[in-house]
Amino acid sequence: MTFEPITGGYINITVGGRALRVFVEMAGEGRPVLCLHTAGADTRQWRHILNDAELTSGNRFFAFDMPWHGKSLPPRGFETEEYLLTTETYIETVLAVADALALERPILAGCSMGGRIALQIAALHPERFSGFIAIEASDFQPAWYDIDWFHRPDAHGGEMGAALVSTNISPHAPAPDRWATLWMFMQSGPGVFRGDLSFYTQDRSLIERLHLIDTAHTPVHFLVGAYDLTCTPEDARRTADAIEGATLSVMPELGHFPMSEHPEAFRPYFADALKRMDRRQPAVAAGHQDA
Repeated sequence: MTFEPITGGYINITVGGRALRVFVEMAGEGRPVLCLHTAGADTRQWRHILNDAELTSGNRFFAFDMPWHGKSLPPRGFETEEYLLTTETYIETVLAVADALALERPILAGCSMGGRIALQIAALHPERFSGFIAIEASDFQPAWYDIDWFHRPDAHGGEMGAALVSTNISPHAPAPDRWATLWMFMQSGPGVFRGDLSFYTQDRSLIERLHLIDTAHTPVHFLVGAYDLTCTPEDARRTADAIEGATLSVMPELGHFPMSEHPEAFRPYFADALKRMDRRQPAVAAGHQDA
């Protein structure tokens, strides 16, 4: 019997005065890297990175399911409330997980809403992390869709969510990886994708905080897929240009879920981003790079 090198377990944290049981997956040795999944999905999006023997030889990756997502249950009493993620709750959750894992200034890597919150934390709590990798992230993206469709009695929210995100996956993505990515959204709990998108499409507070990010102390690198129509390369570039010293790489064969939809194509860009977090090592070219 052969097991993958990924191990998993539960930690207990408190957010907003409420007890939460959060599932975490871990792999590797060395510098800690905390990974955040996208809206409506879970940490399985990072499984290829956590299984990468070369990357895990020098980095210890931690990826966790946000409360309400994957193997992390909602808090007690959830049946009487509406799930709506906020910037404040999201930040508190990420910091609480880092504390519970006793991570000393890890790198924070997040995709989509995870990339957005990574930038919020870069502005408000830079001392807690040694660098930020913002994947498919921008200052603000208004919804081009009706998020209420994802929680209706006459429609399957998971299938609706998968249908929406399918337009954001690159046509170069291998079919098995495309469908594995969509399956995670099909499994999303009732109203969870809608609650995540409420944060993603309504909170504009990052725009006024971008000037607070100091890349002289904590590097910030953007990764964006050329086929991402939710956070386009232009959106990511606009945001990176507003942060002095931030760098950006455009990934020509990728969409909005690069680590999941096409892990082989994503890997060199992520490896390069990790090198950029260590100022002692030069970045390695991986396709289109902007200094």
